[in-house]
Amino acid sequence: MSALADTAATESSPLITPFEAVYYAYKWDDNLGSAKISLEQLSEGLYSLTYQSKVSKFFLSDKRFEHSIFLVDGDHLIPQQYNYSRTGTGPDKSLKVEFPEVDGGQIQLNKDDEAFTLPWQGELDNQLYRLDVPIRLARGAETLSYDFINYRGQQRHYGMRVIGKELVDLPYGKIEAIKVEIVRESKSRHTLAWFAPDLNYQLVRLQQFKDGDEQGDLRLKAFSIKRSD
Repeated sequence: MSALADTAATESSPLITPFEAVYYAYKWDDNLGSAKISLEQLSEGLYSLTYQSKVSKFFLSDKRFEHSIFLVDGDHLIPQQYNYSRTGTGPDKSLKVEFPEVDGGQIQLNKDDEAFTLPWQGELDNQLYRLDVPIRLARGAETLSYDFINYRGQQRHYGMRVIGKELVDLPYGKIEAIKVEIVRESKSRHTLAWFAPDLNYQLVRLQQFKDGDEQGDLRLKAFSIKRSD
């Protein structure tokens, strides 16, 4: 969905604020690498959101990069372009997505040099739904629902529900956060996320399991607001 919360943002408060967040990546408390999320304003109403991570253990390595260009129009995040790349152990992967300017158009995708299209029904890209969650939580939402195009170029749906508040101990320090469970079609995967009200409700921890085995655990190391010049 491209619409954000039901309640409109006030004119004195921007819908989103540029920031940078740095995380350590763990698996069963073993530090494997780091990740960074950065939101920048390019011009009036136009934004850039990037995610980059690098993890390694023994002879295995994984580097990922995601980049979204999108518009903010009132209470809407409107995807424009999305790029994804993965390099390291195993085959390299890439995806480029271009969204149409109007509803009902076609999404143009290029996955590992294979071009195809999908009908656009208002889906977000693989990053923008994560940017929407803090806005919804700040407005008191208890359940969330998203349709998006994932990094494989597939149409997916996630539900989310608030579990409660929890004090989390991070490399950043101890902070109170809202604990959220991601509800997906796959029963083998279980994902939990924590968002801190004191940090503009941004993500401070993300933990994922598959068939009971922890796949990864991102924990916040540093957070800063990007001030406009």
